Amino acid sequence: MSAIEKVAIIGLDCFEPSLVFERWYKELPYLRKLCESGTYGQLTSCMPPITVPAWSCMASSKDPGVLGIYGFRNRKDHTYDGLSIAMSTAVKEPRLWEILSDRGKRCIVIGVPGTFPIMRPINGKMVTCFLTPNSNDAYSSDDPLKQFTHPPEFKNDIKKLVGEYMVDVKGFRTDDKNWLLGQIYEMTDKRFKLVRHLVKSEPWDLLWMVEMGTDRIHHGFWQNMDPGHHRHEPGNSLQNAIHDYYLHLDGLIGGLLSDLDLNKTLVMVVSDHGAKRMDGGICFNDWLINEGYLVLNQPVKETTKFDYKLIDWNKTRVWGDGGYYGRCFINVKGREPNGIVPPEQYEALRDELIGKLEKLPDHHGKQIGTKVYRPEKVYRKVNRVGPDLIVIFGDLHWRSVGTIGNPTIYTFENDTGPDDANHAQQGMYIISHPSLPKRGRVDGPTLYDVSPTVLKMMRQEIPADMQGRPLA
Repeated sequence: MSAIEKVAIIGLDCFEPSLVFERWYKELPYLRKLCESGTYGQLTSCMPPITVPAWSCMASSKDPGVLGIYGFRNRKDHTYDGLSIAMSTAVKEPRLWEILSDRGKRCIVIGVPGTFPIMRPINGKMVTCFLTPNSNDAYSSDDPLKQFTHPPEFKNDIKKLVGEYMVDVKGFRTDDKNWLLGQIYEMTDKRFKLVRHLVKSEPWDLLWMVEMGTDRIHHGFWQNMDPGHHRHEPGNSLQNAIHDYYLHLDGLIGGLLSDLDLNKTLVMVVSDHGAKRMDGGICFNDWLINEGYLVLNQPVKETTKFDYKLIDWNKTRVWGDGGYYGRCFINVKGREPNGIVPPEQYEALRDELIGKLEKLPDHHGKQIGTKVYRPEKVYRKVNRVGPDLIVIFGDLHWRSVGTIGNPTIYTFENDTGPDDANHAQQGMYIISHPSLPKRGRVDGPTLYDVSPTVLKMMRQEIPADMQGRPLA
């Protein structure tokens, strides 16, 4: 039986296990064949289950607290307005391709979130992620911090191969669904065309690609597919959009597999989290205002973007942040510039907030199952400036909305543009190679297990501080 010489990781952002393993399993021949020849199941994401930081958690086998990255935007200090975007510069822990590059292995890394800008060139080829500001601008720029490829001149080969390369669908939160669908297909087809070209033309030991189209199609079309969604219209013209894209993607994966020597290549298909319908949003800061925790300088009469200048910090004890989950911050005396909560009251206030938030009902008065977590209980460390509480509204069927001045604390329109889906805690994985046993479905692994698994399969030492364990 052939030994494993290479590892190919096909990353699919937000790929939903219930759709691929249950609902459409029989219609996805290439993914099904991988499942039948190996092991597959749910892959538990990090907390919170969001793209940034999940892919870096997977690649480093470190949790968000250790990374000090709690979302796309993070507090860079304890001031009220000090926010930073989590680019690659925020990731200080070594990731799989860096570890392998240092050990002389050649890597191809395409589209993995958290790779722009390229601060640490790898031994191989890289194309950065959806956080790249504009790949088109980089074609004419010599600024090293604007390059989206390594080596920089590789961008010219990409342009010859696929034309304008798409790191993402810009403006994917749109009501123009037909345009969006076309953009998703174009982006996905270009990505797979590039990857197939590279695996055939470049020497490599590790391939790690991530396709963002799976995430964008869920956020754009979940209501069209799901009868349980509050905006679903039976018989709508786009009700098969996600289904058809999954089938198309399966075909692209089949094409890529045909380019690999599967006797020598371990194949992994993974997602950073899953997807589920979004029932609505909880206006977190409006709730805090109603409960007396957050005080404005003066009332606002219409929906307004949260701005620290609107807040009376000398009377405010707590404020929140919006997103797919809620971040709760406490205005602690001696920590924040105008902190008023004495440190000795900190734990009692957290207990009080947890009790109230977990009892929060929906707009019909029914419990939604909100869970609130203390970061130090879910992370090995809490580096940089973490939230004081992590709020998962309604088992992720509800998102956190940061705006203020809403008519009620419940909203059914997303504050950042049209969005049908939230993230789910369970992503998916498939692992297959002829040398591994056919174990069928095994739920329970976590995304922290991916990098240790790859290192073990490549007969490489696993760093002692990785949090996961090899799957095989």
